[in-house]
Amino acid sequence: MQYLTINWNIDPVIFQLGGIELRWYSLLFVSGFILGWYIMRSFFRREKISEDLLDPMLYMLLVCTIVGARLGHCLFYQPDYYLGSWQGFWEIFMPWKGGLASHGGTIALLLGIWWYARKYGPKNHFDYVWVLDHLVIPISFAACFIRLGNLFNSEIYGGPTSLPWGFVFQRNGETLPCHPTQLYEAGTYLLLGLLLMWLYWKKLDSLYRGTFVGLFLIVCFGSRFLIEFVKNPQVEFEQDMLLNMGQLLSIPFVLLGIGFLVYAFVRKLPARAVQPEKTSPKKDSTHFAHGI
Repeated sequence: MQYLTINWNIDPVIFQLGGIELRWYSLLFVSGFILGWYIMRSFFRREKISEDLLDPMLYMLLVCTIVGARLGHCLFYQPDYYLGSWQGFWEIFMPWKGGLASHGGTIALLLGIWWYARKYGPKNHFDYVWVLDHLVIPISFAACFIRLGNLFNSEIYGGPTSLPWGFVFQRNGETLPCHPTQLYEAGTYLLLGLLLMWLYWKKLDSLYRGTFVGLFLIVCFGSRFLIEFVKNPQVEFEQDMLLNMGQLLSIPFVLLGIGFLVYAFVRKLPARAVQPEKTSPKKDSTHFAHGI
């Protein structure tokens, strides 16, 4: 039953001007960060956090995502190539040649957000978990955009399928319909982002700090673990593994998500940033009162 099979042959390059080209992946990648900036601004305004802190947060997220995802791919998936020669080593610093791993990006983000919370949190009444709770909402949408970028690149897809929505990735020489795992992940991240957004705007005052990041890690990496069963191996050594590298790397993040939920219900800290109450300055006694 193949009547809905899609022959996918989209050019990943939108347009090219001389040696400069604009790709769908790049456009979607940047769009995710722009959308995230506006979402975080609405959170900061609602909870009375200075908007001046948005720009350093954006820069931190960009650097950590690109550097972490690149190092994650090089060290987790192809360490023999990237660490086995000088040519491979220098290609670590060339992310445009391909190879980004979401698990590496997540690790770098966790470290970058820790630095951000330590630097700006004490003076602005938020902590590490508060930042994580809020950031995972726009990150869900950004992850959706990135997986759509993978679809336009005809990469990171699954094995052959007889399901009616299979994609024939013609640019890679495929002749059989394959699982569009990019869409499986993109759809999961979109629904997760919408759920977290609804919880934020409707249930913020009844939730504990750590709930959002806990749900995000469990759903994001739990779904990633399951989808990997139908995804093609990304590197050769995965072919002989019971669980591939993506699944092995997902397990600690699911456990971390459970840990955050336990933290939330044990500590019971409010999910909203708690601003100190402003007290009126004490008025000095008048000259008349001193005389009395």
